[in-house]
Amino acid sequence: MKPGKLLIFSAPSGSGKSTIVNYLLQHPELNLSFSISATSRAPRGTEQNGVEYFFLTPEEFKERIANDEFIEYEEVYKDRFYGTLKSQVERQLEEGQNVVFDVDVKGGINIKKFYGERALSFFIQAPSIEELRRRLEKRGTDAPEVIEERIQKASYELTFAPQFDVVIVNDELERAEAETLERVTGFLNH
Repeated sequence: MKPGKLLIFSAPSGSGKSTIVNYLLQHPELNLSFSISATSRAPRGTEQNGVEYFFLTPEEFKERIANDEFIEYEEVYKDRFYGTLKSQVERQLEEGQNVVFDVDVKGGINIKKFYGERALSFFIQAPSIEELRRRLEKRGTDAPEVIEERIQKASYELTFAPQFDVVIVNDELERAEAETLERVTGFLNH
């Protein structure tokens, strides 16, 4: 069996990254499966351990960092960690799956460095910071001060876009989805 390849998606919060990734997952011919990240945050809504994330305590997370079990990880906020376990990704690649990463910007850059040519990295961005603010407010899941924090972070994250293989501006969702699908298909078939 041919080992899988890796697709990395990073974006500021509210750029539409998850929507685009979910669109790709509806194409069975791509043989995509999610890399399940680990996090130290509590589950939200119906999230289950081992499905959306591996939920670890901050202490467990720090222990795994010390054991060098992550390809990449980041402490996004105090004691709020996200990371990618090497063992999980290797298992998926060996099974011939094309592994999709939905990770923060620094994580995306680190995974690309780790896997090189086996990975294609995408940076999804909203057409503007104003549009990003509008989307976050419309989502209705965050307090105003959290939205402000996310906007500040987004401005900073945008500076990393040139370090990605492909930048997709999500100004019109159907076009952004089609462009992403085309690039993914080309990479996987190459």
